[in-house]
Amino acid sequence: MDLILWRHAEAEDSSPDLSRKLTEKGKKQAEKTAAFLRQHLPKETRILVSPATRTQQTVAALTDKFTTVAAIAPGASARAVLQAAGWPGSNQTVLVVGHQPTLGMVAAQLIGCEPLRIKKSGIWWLSRNEDDAEASVRLAITPDFL
Repeated sequence: MDLILWRHAEAEDSSPDLSRKLTEKGKKQAEKTAAFLRQHLPKETRILVSPATRTQQTVAALTDKFTTVAAIAPGASARAVLQAAGWPGSNQTVLVVGHQPTLGMVAAQLIGCEPLRIKKSGIWWLSRNEDDAEASVRLAITPDFL
């Protein structure tokens, strides 16, 4: 199974939290990352997105075919994200568009390290074979390297 963690792009500093929108810089970040993902995502990738406006706007740069999952909203646990993704039981690639620190905790749990910081609009692509106890990192990149 492949699990791709995509942190939302830069958002306004406002409230309420769920209504925060992407900044102009954030829209550009999301476009760069989406362009990369378009070239590399398998066609049958399942996409799960937090209900927050900033995550919805981030994924909109990629597609309009996704599922909004309340369980991965800001403040979600790593366990909630993994359950929503069906990790590790699914053979399908899953893309999760969410938030820090949750996504960093998910990545850390899967590769066996301290919590990580995923930069805005950054992606961590993790893989796990049936025989492996831990996941391996296939890719970790931020939009400024794309």
